[in-house]
Amino acid sequence: MTTPSPLSSTPILRTVLIWGGIVTGGLAIVGGLIGFLVAGTTGLWSALVGVLVAAAFLGITVASILIANRWYGDALYVPLFFGIVLGGWILKFIVFIVLLLVLRGQPWIDPMVFFLAVVVSVLASLAVDVVVLLRMRVPHVSDVTLPTDPDAGDRRDAAPDAERGGPAADSGTPQV
Repeated sequence: MTTPSPLSSTPILRTVLIWGGIVTGGLAIVGGLIGFLVAGTTGLWSALVGVLVAAAFLGITVASILIANRWYGDALYVPLFFGIVLGGWILKFIVFIVLLLVLRGQPWIDPMVFFLAVVVSVLASLAVDVVVLLRMRVPHVSDVTLPTDPDAGDRRDAAPDAERGGPAADSGTPQV
């Protein structure tokens, strides 16, 4: 389960989590204030719950990818990766349905403030993803092991041109 070399996506995902947490904190403060001004304490709690629900669901995906990347280099990496990420999505779906059923009709939830807080949080999270991905410098081809001799290319033997009488075999005498 050890990683032979760090994946190029790991620093990006960690940065997304950090900036997502900072933006979530800011949205919780601003959303809570606006919710309080619009609907009193009901609006405050609705905005806070909406922001936290959206942040938790969006964070589950990033966290599941980071957890799955721990098996990079293992023969079962691909099935484990997709199993963990798919499991995270199924968990989010089930928790989302349960939360909607539990929060529906609660007297301390203002549905419009809750909805707007969730939508603004999702949009802010997408903006964080875009900004982080645009600023990260990752090569087009990453996580690839190159040959040790860059001049060797795909050669399989030491001197293929010498056997065929090519330029490497030219000893200064004209070839017939």
